[in-house]
Order: sequence, then C-alpha cells, then structure tokens
Amino acid sequence: MRKTIGNFVSPSLLFIILVVFTVVLGLLTWTVGINFSIAILATTVLIPLIAAIIFYPEFGVIIFLVGAYFVMLISRIGVNFPVGTLMDGLELLLLVGVLIAQKKEPRWVDFKSPITVGILVWISYNILQVANPNAESRLAWIYTIRSTALFMLTYFIFVTQIRSVEYIRTILKIWIALSFLAAIYAIKQEYVGFFDFEMRSIDTPELRTLLFIGGHWRKFSIFAEPVSFSYNMVISSILCIVLIMGKLKFYKKILLSICVSILLLAMIFSGTRGAYPLLPAALFLLAILKFNRRILVFFTFAVLLFIGLVFMPTSNQNIVRFQSAFRPSDDPSFNLRKANQKRIQPYIQTHPFGGGLGSTGTWGERFSPNSYLAQFPPDSGFVRVAVELGYVGLFIFCTFLFIILKTGIENYYSIKDPELKNYCLAMVLITFALAIGNYPQEALVQFPISIFFYLIISLIRITSILDQNSTVGNQNNLKND
Repeated sequence: MRKTIGNFVSPSLLFIILVVFTVVLGLLTWTVGINFSIAILATTVLIPLIAAIIFYPEFGVIIFLVGAYFVMLISRIGVNFPVGTLMDGLELLLLVGVLIAQKKEPRWVDFKSPITVGILVWISYNILQVANPNAESRLAWIYTIRSTALFMLTYFIFVTQIRSVEYIRTILKIWIALSFLAAIYAIKQEYVGFFDFEMRSIDTPELRTLLFIGGHWRKFSIFAEPVSFSYNMVISSILCIVLIMGKLKFYKKILLSICVSILLLAMIFSGTRGAYPLLPAALFLLAILKFNRRILVFFTFAVLLFIGLVFMPTSNQNIVRFQSAFRPSDDPSFNLRKANQKRIQPYIQTHPFGGGLGSTGTWGERFSPNSYLAQFPPDSGFVRVAVELGYVGLFIFCTFLFIILKTGIENYYSIKDPELKNYCLAMVLITFALAIGNYPQEALVQFPISIFFYLIISLIRITSILDQNSTVGNQNNLKND
C-alpha cells in the first residue's frame, strides 16, 4: 500500500498542491502586491498556530511563558504592534483550551484550594472597583484591570494544563535558560554597551534621571526596566539554589552553581537596591523550613559572604549602590519615598476603598492628570494597593499572600515525593522573596513576573496534586499485589 501523510493525502498529491499554491501566490504578489501575499502567508501560519495553542496546551503554555520574557524587548525594538494585546490573545486561547479540557475530562477538584478562594476574592474586589465613587476615571479601571486581575486567570490555566513531573521539569529548564540568556544580555550591556535602539528608548530627560546614576547606566537586559530585570534574576537564583539541594547529578549542580553566580552578577548591574535583600531573606526562610547541619553551614557561609560585600571598601559604582541598600537612612531616594508615604497616609486612612484602579502612576497621569493621586508616585506595590484600593484592598491582598505562603509551607511538609517537595519549597521561597520585594518596588506588575508569579503559586498547588495522585496510585498497586 502506498504511504500517505496522515492517511489522507499522498506525497505526490501534496507536492502538486504546494506547487499550485506557490504559483498562485506568486501571481497574486505580481498583480496585487507583496502585502497581500504576506497576509496569506501569515494566515497559513497563524491558523495552525492557534489550533496548536488550543488543542495542545503544553505547547501553548511554553509559548506563553517564552512570550512573557521577550514581549518588552520586542516593544523596545520598535515593532509597530501591540505586543501586550498579543499576550492577552494568547491567554484567551489558553483559556479556551482549559474549557475544552474541562469538558472532556472535568477536574474541578484540582481548584479546591485556599489559593483559589483568595484569587477569586481578589478578582471580585478588583471588578467591583468599577463602581468606586472616589474614582476619577472609569477608563483607568479598564486599562488597569488587565494587569491586576486578568492575568490572575493564568493560575487556572497552569493548574489545569500542567499534569506531570516531566512537564514541570521542562518548564523549569526553560525558565532557567531564559533567565540565563537575560543575564548574559545584561552583561553584554555592561561591558560592551547598549544597542542603538536601546539608547534611543532610554536617552530621555526623565529616564536618564532614573537610569543614569553616578555616571553609570543601570542595566535592564531584555526587560522593561531594571526592577523587573533584577527581581527576575533573584527569583531564578533562588530556584537554582533549591534545585542544587535536590537529588541531581554532580555536573548539573555545577552548572546550576555557575548559573547562580552569573544571575547574581547581572542583578548587581541593574542597580536596583530593592532586589539586594531578597536572596538573604529567602535563604533565612530556607534555613527555618529545612533546618539541618548542611543548611546551617551553607547559610553561615552565605551570611559571611554577604556581610563582606556590604562592608568591603570599593570604588565600583555597582558595589557602592549594593552597599547603600543596607544603609537606607543615608539614601536620599529612600528618605523621599518615606516622606511620600507619610504624606499619603491621611488619604489612605479616610478612603477605605481607595481612589480607584489606575488612579496613580501612568494611568492616573493619562486619564485624570489634574487629580491629587495622579501626582503621587507609589514606588511600592503595597502602597499602590493601599492608595488605589484602600485599606480594605490592602488587607485582602496581604491575606492573599499569607494564604499562599501558609498553603505552600503546609504542602511542603505533607508532600512525600522528594522531587515534588523540592519544587514546592522553591516556589514558597520565591513567593516570600516577591512579597518582601513588593514593598520597596512594584514587584508583580511587569512582564515576565506578572505571568510567572501565577505559575509559581500554581506549582504550589500542582506539586501537591501530583504527590497525592502518586500516593493513591501506589496504594492501589499495593492492594492489587
């Protein structure tokens, strides 16, 4: 019997179809123009890609995570396309895939978790903010709800579509590889310089004030700005450190150790002081959760190295800025933020539901430029929540973070599988670091962390599910024996 492709089309027929398609495309290009042919080619690629994302969600999730890393670099290059909207479209396609998967094989029980309740409460509160009587602009709410609530739906995508330990390994390998590439890119910026398109994007009076410190440019790699870059380097370093503690081959531990060194070096080039205490904080929690002799020795060594970096004499501007993060009283920037937070306290205390989503920062300046809050720089994720959503919103948000950490710690101690246990521990430490980092900066609103944060908290749930399924399977096997 003659071989066929997919049991439908023979190779000879396929060849004829391709030849006819090529000839027709060439004639259309000659008669109509190149734009029409580009549109046809884009369509022939786009339709299969959309189908693959919906019906092969493991592929779609990888595309989504990789896109979160490179979306800001594409914007900076000057591509005349709303790449943020493209990410929204990818999320929508993945959500369609979730609904299809749930219809074929309902797994609503996987969502049964305190984290799910916290997410639903937070999303509901943000949606209700559209009726906030203190809001100066409803358009600001529309633009802001995307980053504050819409991306939270990715939690349900990850919980539904990540179904195996092997797939978790793949995701973590891709995560580390992307972070490593970002670190190498930042090192290139430090020692070789910026590309022309990067200089054009940052060489403005406003950005020069923020990024050109002490005669030295802060580095941002492929991200929007130094904060998101440095925070990503920190959480990726935490991930690598925890993986090193697991049962890996020796050469893999060496590679991960080298990766940690490069990530932390690149982080220093960002000049983001808010990122510097996060790794020590995560290591402190690690020492508490996994207290043993080896951890104690490692933690002691890390503390001594850290103290040495803080107090060593140096003229290197990157190290000087690192050291200034642990002397906040001598930092004019810290004192200014402290004064701003003191100034806004009366407003927060008298507005339990805040001034509305998007009332501060970029959207506030755009949609309500003459309002009091539009001129206030939050400079902190927690302060922004308190100002825009009130102390009620701040309480809900802090409770949500507490639920994540509590659930993660409980899962860590209850999971039996060593590999899954290690993955859960890494996610708990990363969540803890981001929670702390959300005070000096806005840690959770920029790509890629705005996406990866919900991957992180979903893995806290997923590792527990996989461990429970494995335990039940083992018990069933024992009964059969």
